[in-house]
Amino acid sequence: MPGPIQTWPELRDFAVGLGLPKVEDAVSWGNPNLKAHGKLWCWWSPYVDAAIFKGDRDEREMLIAADPETFVMHDHYASFGCILVAAGRIERDWAEARLRRTWRDMAPKRWLAKFDASEV
Repeated sequence: MPGPIQTWPELRDFAVGLGLPKVEDAVSWGNPNLKAHGKLWCWWSPYVDAAIFKGDRDEREMLIAADPETFVMHDHYASFGCILVAAGRIERDWAEARLRRTWRDMAPKRWLAKFDASEV
């Protein structure tokens, strides 16, 4: 079984490998990222060696307090709803759960209802 995710290419391949529709490669502010449903989904920080996932500030603070070696912060992201996970400490199960939940949260509700119905 592969270990923790170490790099952007590894995270990108892992995320795309989940097979979720409406995911595409993109570039924002000169940096590669993945978008889901046309919105930023996950990317790699140009400021610190860490992956960035969508999340809220309260959850981020709880995660940092619980494991500050894994969940990190850079001043640039302080006002944004995102969670930074240090390179080499991105557990695949955690990343998969986070990506799937965020993907669902970002999906238009009407589209998601049709998607869920087709998955039955």
